[in-house]
Amino acid sequence: MPAIEPTPALPDILGHGLKVVFCGINPGVDAAAAGHHFLGRGNRFWPVLHLAGFTPRQLAPQEDGMALDFGLGLTAAVARATHRADQVQTDEFAQAAAELTAKIALYQPQCIAFLGKAAYAGMTGKRELAWGEQPQRFAGARVWLLPNPSGLNRGFSKEMLVQAYAALHRALL
Repeated sequence: MPAIEPTPALPDILGHGLKVVFCGINPGVDAAAAGHHFLGRGNRFWPVLHLAGFTPRQLAPQEDGMALDFGLGLTAAVARATHRADQVQTDEFAQAAAELTAKIALYQPQCIAFLGKAAYAGMTGKRELAWGEQPQRFAGARVWLLPNPSGLNRGFSKEMLVQAYAALHRALL
């Protein structure tokens, strides 16, 4: 039987002095293999980011490194790539919390925006969560919960995503 090669982890795009680090749940298999964040055909992250005012034009996933030029960072709560975010086990978030906390403490962004509630809930144990800014800080950074931009998240239209992300953009001005 041939050995199965593990999918490589998607590299973080982080630096010092960032306005916000967008923290996805985990990378998709295709994104991890290609080495670019939010690569999925149906993923609405890049158009929403632009329409919400974070970038002057829509970046392509292959330009994800340019996020730093706009004071934006990209990471994932759990490094393991999956086909769907619901394949991440609850205990994986708790196991990944220390590593994410260390990253945020090191780079000290103004804010960390969790894309979806699952990762933040799994890392903090909080169950009653509202969208938007949270009262607690995460490794010193303000915390925002934003709807996941995945094309599989049909509970939020593109317009609703833009409104939610734009609220964060305004709060960081």
